[in-house]
Amino acid sequence: MTLATVSAGARLHVGFQNLSLARRRLYGGIGVGLEEPRVTVTAEPAAGVESDDSLVREYASRAVDALGVSGVAVTVEERLPRHVGLGSGTQLALSVLVATARAHGLEPRVRAHAPAMGRGGRSGVGVATFEDGGFVVDAGHPTNRFTTEPPAEGDWTVPPVVARHDLPDDWRFLVVVPEADPGRSGTDEDASMRTVVERADPAVADEIAGVVTRKLLPAAAEGRLEAFGNAIAEIGRKNGVWYTDAQGGVFRPPAGTLVETLEECPVCTGIGQSSWGPVVYGVTDRDHADEAETAARDALSDNGLEGRVILAAPDATGARVRSGH
Repeated sequence: MTLATVSAGARLHVGFQNLSLARRRLYGGIGVGLEEPRVTVTAEPAAGVESDDSLVREYASRAVDALGVSGVAVTVEERLPRHVGLGSGTQLALSVLVATARAHGLEPRVRAHAPAMGRGGRSGVGVATFEDGGFVVDAGHPTNRFTTEPPAEGDWTVPPVVARHDLPDDWRFLVVVPEADPGRSGTDEDASMRTVVERADPAVADEIAGVVTRKLLPAAAEGRLEAFGNAIAEIGRKNGVWYTDAQGGVFRPPAGTLVETLEECPVCTGIGQSSWGPVVYGVTDRDHADEAETAARDALSDNGLEGRVILAAPDATGARVRSGH
């Protein structure tokens, strides 16, 4: 009997390149894979689908159907916080997929099977960072296939990666997870995205395109921390313009107050909100990590919030897989 363990790091989602139906491609995610926090699952062959977690059972059932295997028993060893902006759904779903495949001696085709797992329908960042880590920009989807109505379940391909760079290993991403209402997901997220897409100003997408090509990609390629941070902060704010009505501001409460406070931190740059939040992130380096962590804890306290602060290195490898007997 083969026992397979898969561990995947979280991801930050900086934003999308375009949400307007007036442009030829829709979405186009921008994000970064992180070493921490992580989700870890263990799987072994079984006659049916077994797990003490209902969401894991759902993903395991999808994986069994997609792979054409008899069944699997899945145990979750580590969990990512759900619906906070760290990509928990995609990383868990793909971890279950890969663990199920490896438990049955199969080589998983992550990108091909991701739609069957319900992942990659908008952003391809989570799939890409699961595969290889790194800083990632994806191509988005053809707008004529992705109108205001979401596609049928699994009726899409994961958008291709158009740029990927390993970031310097001495960079540290400051991740602040305040105790707050979870971000949007599922049908609630679909409805919100539909409203945003119907109203999105295409001029914002044109501005973001300039930031991506002239600022962000050169900074990532050359490993220039401050320039990289300035670019992702600018993209995050421009994305927030699209979401103002849907989330009550450029950043959703309480992320907005944390962003404003952390923007005053002299050793941090690139302050923004990941996905629907409430996670807030920034970028610093190893030498200033302790100072950045203190600033984040002070920001939580000053705004009357409880929460968790994480200093994470950029992930350069993607998910880790281990098989045994």
